[in-house]
Amino acid sequence: MNGPIVMALVFVATIAIGVPIPFAAGIATVAGILIADIPLTLLAQSAWTAFEPFPLVTIPLFVLAGQLMEKGGMSEKLIEIAHRLVGAYKGGLGLVTVVACMFFAALSGSGPATTAAIGSITIPAMLKEGYRPRFAGAVSAAAGALGSMIPPSNLLIIYALVSDESIPRLFLAGILPGIALGLLLMLTTFIVASRNDYGGSGEGFVWRPLLQAFWDGKWAVAAPLIILGGIYIGIFTPSEAAGVAVFYGLVVGLFVYRKLTFRGVAEALRFTAITIGTVLFILGSTKAFGQLVTLFDIPQAILELFSTAAAYPWLVMLLIGIFYIFVGMWLESIPQIIIFTAVFLPLVTSLGIDPVLFGIFTVMTCEVGFLTPPIGANLFVAARITNISIEDISLGVLPLLIPYVFMILLLAFFSEWVLYLPNLVYGVRAF
Repeated sequence: MNGPIVMALVFVATIAIGVPIPFAAGIATVAGILIADIPLTLLAQSAWTAFEPFPLVTIPLFVLAGQLMEKGGMSEKLIEIAHRLVGAYKGGLGLVTVVACMFFAALSGSGPATTAAIGSITIPAMLKEGYRPRFAGAVSAAAGALGSMIPPSNLLIIYALVSDESIPRLFLAGILPGIALGLLLMLTTFIVASRNDYGGSGEGFVWRPLLQAFWDGKWAVAAPLIILGGIYIGIFTPSEAAGVAVFYGLVVGLFVYRKLTFRGVAEALRFTAITIGTVLFILGSTKAFGQLVTLFDIPQAILELFSTAAAYPWLVMLLIGIFYIFVGMWLESIPQIIIFTAVFLPLVTSLGIDPVLFGIFTVMTCEVGFLTPPIGANLFVAARITNISIEDISLGVLPLLIPYVFMILLLAFFSEWVLYLPNLVYGVRAF
C-alpha cells in the first residue's frame, strides 16, 4: 500500500472518529513521512515556512479591524444605509441584510464574522416582522458568506500565500463576482419574500433619508474606500492596509461614534487571538500535508487522471467544483484551500486557466461549504442567533444556494469578466 493511499485512509479515519482537522492532518502527515522514510523534522520545518511569510500578519489585523468596527458602531450605520436604500420593498429587511453584509464584507474579511455582525441586528428585526425563522437565519448566513469573497478576504489571503499569488490581484478579482453574487441573493430574497408576503412597507424610495444615512455613516463608508483604495493606488501594501484598518477602527469607534469601550477592545483582541491561533494551527499542520502531496506526485497523477478531459477546461473546473463542494461539507475552508490547492493548481494552470481565476473559483465553492451541514460555519452562527436547529436552517438556505451554484457555473464557462479589473489595473500577464 503506497503513501498517498495510507495518508488518505488515515486522514478520513481520524476525521470519522471525531479528531479535529488540524490533528487529523498532522497524524496523516506523520504516517506519510514514516512511509517515505523522511525525518519527522519536516513537520517543524513546514510549520516554520508556513508562519514565515510576512503577509500572514494581514489576517489577524483584518480580523481585529472587523471586530473593532463592529463593536464601534459601524455595522449599525451600514445597516441604516441599507435600510434607507432597499428597506421599503417587499422583503425589505432581507434585502437590507444582504446589502449590509456586502458593505460589512469590505471591512471584516470573514464569512462567519459578517453573519454574526449583521445577523445579530437584522434577524431579530425580521422575526418581529413575521419572517419565518429559518428564512431569516438563512438570509443572514447566505449573505454573510460574501465576507469571504468581497475584499479584503481572509480566504483569498490564504490562497495567495499557498499559491504564491498576488493579494491585490486576487482582491480586485473578487469585487465583480462578490457584487454579482450579492445582487443574485437580493433577487432570490425578493422572490421568496414576495411569495410568502414577508415585510415591505410599500413606501416609495426617497433620496433625502438615504443621503442623510450616508452622511451619518460616512466614517463607516469611508473605511473600505481608504483601505482598498490605498492598496490599489499603491499607497500601502495589504499588510500595511490591515494595520491602517485597525487604527481607523480604533479611532472612529473610540472618538467619533464613541461606542467602542475598553471592554469591547479587550473582547476584540480575545476573539482575534482565538481566530489566528486556530488559523496558525491549521496552517502549520496542513502545510506539511500539502508538501507530501507534491512529494508523492499526486498532482501528476491527478493530471493523468484528467488527461481525457484536458480539451474541455470548463469540464475540469466543474468536476473540481463538485469535489470541493462535497469536501466542503466535511472539511473547513482553510485546510481545504491549503491541501487541495497543491493538488489542483498545477492541473488547472497546465490547462491555461489563470491561477487568480482559480482562486476566486476555489473561494466561491468554499462559500457553499459555509452553508452546508455538518460543518457549515455560517449556518451554526445564524442558527444560534435565530435559536433554531441546524436542520431547520439548512432547509431554509436551499433557495439561497441557487445563486452560488449559478455563479460557479458562470465562473466555469465565462471567466474573462472576473479578470477584467486586475488586468485593467495591473495589466494582462502570462503565467
